[in-house]
Amino acid sequence: MDFSTFLPTFIITLREGVEAALVVGIVLACLAKAKQPRLKIWVYFGIFMGLAVSALIGVLFGWLIQVLGAASPAAEPLLEGIFSWVAVILLSWMLLWMTQQARSMKSQVEEGVAIALKSGTQSALTVFLLIFFAVLREGFESVVFVAAKFQQGFLPAIGAVAGLATAAAIGVLLFKWGIKLNLQLFFKVMGILLLLLIAGLVVTALGHFDTVMQTLASQSRASESLCFFYERFTRNPSCILGAAVWDLSKVLPEDRFPGLLLSALFGYTQRLYQVQAIAYLLFLFTIGTLYLQSLSGRKFLTRKSSKRILKP
Repeated sequence: MDFSTFLPTFIITLREGVEAALVVGIVLACLAKAKQPRLKIWVYFGIFMGLAVSALIGVLFGWLIQVLGAASPAAEPLLEGIFSWVAVILLSWMLLWMTQQARSMKSQVEEGVAIALKSGTQSALTVFLLIFFAVLREGFESVVFVAAKFQQGFLPAIGAVAGLATAAAIGVLLFKWGIKLNLQLFFKVMGILLLLLIAGLVVTALGHFDTVMQTLASQSRASESLCFFYERFTRNPSCILGAAVWDLSKVLPEDRFPGLLLSALFGYTQRLYQVQAIAYLLFLFTIGTLYLQSLSGRKFLTRKSSKRILKP
């Protein structure tokens, strides 16, 4: 059994789960301070419903991949490629946005709870929705990543559950037992791991689309033109990925340790092509630069003020 597929989803859900646990902990602390213990049940109900809806979305994604995959040989790798790109976009946005929002998250959550307590009869519903959407946001991003890795079996789902359980334990340590953890260091380390995971997913997604083109090209003569690189690089052929950068199938095969672990965690492939290598480096340069800027507190993708200061 390939336990290396357990690790990527464990890392994803651990990071996402800790973020959700922080929101839950802050809300519970605010309710205790406001002497509103009756609303705690709505916090737990929000957690349960957020996890339930996330799991339901995951089941639907898995069912969609299986049903459409049975309809055509090219459908399954196409869906896996699409889910991979969706996961790349969502997780990249989450990595950058949450890094910027981390400094003000506590005050934002406390403000949300204050508004909920002022809403009178609607306070329970407001608290529920605050927790529900916080958990669902993190859960949905994790589910899309699991769906992108669905071809590896059910171990990614087990890794996701283990990541959530560990995140819940960290939340208990922080807010129940008052144990101090260096969350800033935790999120920095997890952020770097997540950046490498997403970069690997870029390589994997391009590999899925190349498989789609190869499958379509092999089905009919009319589709042979889809493999426009095949005739030019006959030694290491690919349809749309260009010439081979390396072929390490004999030195570091991706179906044996440690290649198996590197493939699961960072998208290592024993045959890497030019388009994949360029996309990988371009992703690391752009998203990695933005991530490092966000760690230093610099803002990006924000509108500059158009007001001019008039000198007398």
